[in-house]
Amino acid sequence: MEYSPPPFFKRGPNLITRLALFSLCSLVLLFADARFRYMEDIRGIVGAVLYPLQELADTPARIGQRFSQYFVLQSVLQHENADLKRQAFVNAGLLQRQEALAAENENLRELLNLRPRFEPLAQVASILYTARDPFVRQVVVDKGATDGVRRGAPVIDTLGLVGQVHRVYPWASEVALITDREQVIPVQVVRNGLRAVIFGLGYDGALEARFMPVNADIERGDLLVTSGIGGVYPAGLPVAFVDNVERNAAYPFARIMTRPASGVGSHRHVMVLETAGGYPERPVAPLQPDRGRRRAN
Repeated sequence: MEYSPPPFFKRGPNLITRLALFSLCSLVLLFADARFRYMEDIRGIVGAVLYPLQELADTPARIGQRFSQYFVLQSVLQHENADLKRQAFVNAGLLQRQEALAAENENLRELLNLRPRFEPLAQVASILYTARDPFVRQVVVDKGATDGVRRGAPVIDTLGLVGQVHRVYPWASEVALITDREQVIPVQVVRNGLRAVIFGLGYDGALEARFMPVNADIERGDLLVTSGIGGVYPAGLPVAFVDNVERNAAYPFARIMTRPASGVGSHRHVMVLETAGGYPERPVAPLQPDRGRRRAN
């Protein structure tokens, strides 16, 4: 009769059994955590306990990174400071010329008894949300009726026109971007003063100037600014640059594609302008009598 001595170490279940048991426990814990959120408190406690250790372990790398970036940032800031000083010097000369031209313009308007030029007030707003619908080009800003924002107010950035206030809430407002399909903007060409109308196409990066004759004096690279007609947008705001002009004698209108001058989808902060007021109401044409009734008389 053979007799085998007992094992020196207690081995317990075999490997297959332990693998199946731990896999089952893992699946149960995953299901319980996904369905009942039982492990959130435990994870929070473990994270709070391990956070000082994580910060301590990350401190040497963070110190080295900051030390290496210090000299890089110094050189970058010096170059930016020099560029800003140079730009400020150039802008100072342009501002002096602009002030002289503005004073001369006001004197001429008084002599000709013209309507005084509207200078809108502006307030800075931050973009909070964007539209969930990919076919609607709208954003939500943090200025509303309590801040004096009104429906129809133009919105600009440092480069040009961004959009128009579409809906106003007490503490927020919806802004329809110039690329939205519902946006129509009266513009004019800076080079020759030609008036046009720009329509949004529903996606960023492109606008279209429609209903322009084939022989219209408009070229690639022309700057289009707001004409001020209608009193919605102040005159002179940059809107778009002409990208492509297609002329076909078979069609009465040219196909003119433009790109927005402003950063429609780039900036976080915008400026909401005050709407122009004091415009007289649009005259209503008198009703014409019916031809049949006139013939009977």
